[in-house]
Amino acid sequence: MSYTINEAKTLLHSKPRCELGFFPTPLHRLDRLSEDLGIDLYMKRDDLTGRSLFGGNKIRKLEYLIGDALAKGAEYVFTYGATQSNHAMQTATACRKAGLKPILYLTAVVPVDETDVRSNLFLDQVLGAEIHIVRMLEGETEDDADERALQMAAIRRQELEKEGHVCYDVPMGGANRVGSIGFADGYLELTQQMQALGKKADFLYHATGTAGTMAGLAAGRKLIGSSSRIVSVNVSKKDDSYLKKAADLANQTLAYLGVTDVSVDPSADVEREGEFYQPGYEMPGKESTEAIKYLAQREGLFVDPVYSGKALAALIAHVKSGKIPQGSCVVFWHTGGATALFAEHEIVGDLSNTLIYDH
Repeated sequence: MSYTINEAKTLLHSKPRCELGFFPTPLHRLDRLSEDLGIDLYMKRDDLTGRSLFGGNKIRKLEYLIGDALAKGAEYVFTYGATQSNHAMQTATACRKAGLKPILYLTAVVPVDETDVRSNLFLDQVLGAEIHIVRMLEGETEDDADERALQMAAIRRQELEKEGHVCYDVPMGGANRVGSIGFADGYLELTQQMQALGKKADFLYHATGTAGTMAGLAAGRKLIGSSSRIVSVNVSKKDDSYLKKAADLANQTLAYLGVTDVSVDPSADVEREGEFYQPGYEMPGKESTEAIKYLAQREGLFVDPVYSGKALAALIAHVKSGKIPQGSCVVFWHTGGATALFAEHEIVGDLSNTLIYDH
């Protein structure tokens, strides 16, 4: 069975929630790209989530995660990511809004220059977060370093708990059954906005890393029986087990909401595009660099090289290859993260043009 939007919202809003963002986020048509590509293209502006100027898609998840933390009497919130993690920075802003103390364990996928701290890591410092940098050891993979970060955080959490403090753990990317409620909610919000325009999305494209956004969107889609096709674009290397991971998380989210008559099928209800992450996580690719410049120069809008730029590159390539048929109605979900445009050169890549000096 499926639920009406109002019935689904009643389920979602029964869970603890802390107001952090400005919703609904804008949805508007990209007229020039629509004309160029031969599709009816809209952008969902979660880069404008707020409250901070640097809000993004993680705020949707954090409304429920921080709500849960407050309901459990937490004082400290732990979370994880790379040094330029959008999620970690947004968690720190959410904690400060809610009166909680953020503790961040950040893996240095790109080495940190302590004389020139930039972008999200700089904002983490301004926010006064307790920041632990986990340097990658020789021969160690990113996953290995992330596991060490979790172990180090567990020791710090035990120290605080022995002192009588209540700690709350937010997983990397906010990707658990609580956080993913935020994007089930977001899918309902988008559906209502499209209905108000008299439109129905044939395709929805977005970037995915830890599968929390992907799972939430899939859960929201399934709740209301929508037929829109969601294409989740990987920003790091994943194999097909990622589809099961996302579907499992979507089903955990539905179960947490008390929904037992709807489920997400990994073979039918989730879809990933797995090639546009290359050459790697936090590494700019030729296609994403071109997509960032193209959007900026045609629409005056910015996406980032780590997440949304790679998803936009996939969307453009799929139009050109015919995977997205001409005339389709397509939504691009802008997940934010434009702070990465001011990160280290290894992340930004070749985006700038040669300056012309007049004499």
